[in-house]
Amino acid sequence: MVSTSVKQKLPKRCQELLAPHSLGYRIKLLSQLQARVFQERLEPYGLTPFHWVVLCCLWQEDGLPTTILGEKLQQVGGTLTGVLDRMEQRGLIFRERDNRDRRIWRLWLTEAGKQLQQVLPPIAQEIREETMQGISENDRERFSELVDRAIANLS
Repeated sequence: MVSTSVKQKLPKRCQELLAPHSLGYRIKLLSQLQARVFQERLEPYGLTPFHWVVLCCLWQEDGLPTTILGEKLQQVGGTLTGVLDRMEQRGLIFRERDNRDRRIWRLWLTEAGKQLQQVLPPIAQEIREETMQGISENDRERFSELVDRAIANLS
């Protein structure tokens, strides 16, 4: 932590770069708080927020190659492989070699994985509403656009 005397010597524009005032710190804090709440709500289902994002991808496009899923989630192979192993053990997904290219493994939802599509999105919606309480729809859309732009700037 920066002492008050050091902080007072910094120009105002630099002070807002320091935690806990920096935008990056506050976005990280928001992410951590949301993840904690989501984790608590997913616990009864034995799921994690990472399981949620994998399921979301497969609900949108069942049969994705593992490499494409990794690209979408920007995950390294080892991390993703462990998550997929656990999801497969739990009966949420199964892996199958591609018919045309045996090097490719495709991910498919099981019936249990498909059924979660009825249960989990309302939980995510509830958390989103709690997070955005008191923020107008226009401000929500603008915030989302700004975050997307900032991500694109650094990608």
